[in-house]
Amino acid sequence: MQQVQGPPPVRAVTIPFADLKDRSKDLSGKIEEGLGRQGLGSVPGYPELRKRLLRLAPRLVNLPDDVKKELEDPDSRYFFGWSHGKEKLENGIWDTFKGSYFANPVFDVPTADDVLVTRYPSYCRPNIWPMDHLPEFEVAFKDLGKLMLEVGLMLAHHCDSYVLQQGVQQGVGESLEQILARSRCPKGRLLYYFPKQFSKENDGVQSVSTWCGWHTDYGTLTGLTCVVKVIFEDDELAYQIGETAEILSRGHLCATPHCVKAPSSENASDVDRSTFVLFIQPDWDEKLKLPSEMPYHQELIPPKAEGYTLTYGEYSERVADKYFEARA
Repeated sequence: MQQVQGPPPVRAVTIPFADLKDRSKDLSGKIEEGLGRQGLGSVPGYPELRKRLLRLAPRLVNLPDDVKKELEDPDSRYFFGWSHGKEKLENGIWDTFKGSYFANPVFDVPTADDVLVTRYPSYCRPNIWPMDHLPEFEVAFKDLGKLMLEVGLMLAHHCDSYVLQQGVQQGVGESLEQILARSRCPKGRLLYYFPKQFSKENDGVQSVSTWCGWHTDYGTLTGLTCVVKVIFEDDELAYQIGETAEILSRGHLCATPHCVKAPSSENASDVDRSTFVLFIQPDWDEKLKLPSEMPYHQELIPPKAEGYTLTYGEYSERVADKYFEARA
């Protein structure tokens, strides 16, 4: 049988950390190449934080089933705590290929408002931590997540400069950096992909999206510790643009399609994979002015007049309904 061939590896666009920290530096060329309509530095302390958290992933996955059950939060649609088999793949089947642990690395309790907790449980419910079984997990998760958020906000500042150069006017408080800095709902996700023998498609043909199908993230920026088929060093962080950034930049920043492919070699049947991502996203009540025609999810958001507004919470809930449903 013929295997589906994916795209060739590409070298990620790299921005030195010193340049990223320099708010006066003109990085518009790098932003356009890596995050704009045409495209995809070493961070002090990052390699150690990455290793400290990722080495805990197999231990988390191998906790007893009854313990992992206690770490689930069905009321949040499994967007807090342990999640396995609660998400749908692009073909509509439940995804048992990976396990995830979700938490807010900055706010253990994003809000005490019960109305908001009921309205936006995916963002407003409290964190859950395996204190009795993996006590070092919370600190490792938070430390890596906070570093990735800090670097992501630096990147957002330079994205704003690039978007302004393209003629997009931003009102007071409307820059990406400001929107993300005031948000109470950054979301970290530790992922563990099970070995290929547990993630083979029914017909035996390995597709390019074996571990996770092609998609774009609906947040603003996604920080990643590892990207398949994109080459970058162990001490570098990668960031992808999400749909919200594309909306806010009026299309000058483009959401990054991506997937995760399991290794295809027969020798790699026992290979697993651990990684951590941070979804840097607006607050749940942040208003998004949508274009007249959405480039994504047209079946959920039909064409309307330019400037039609949804809150980020409303927008993301509509999208999440496609992939996450109530499942006991």
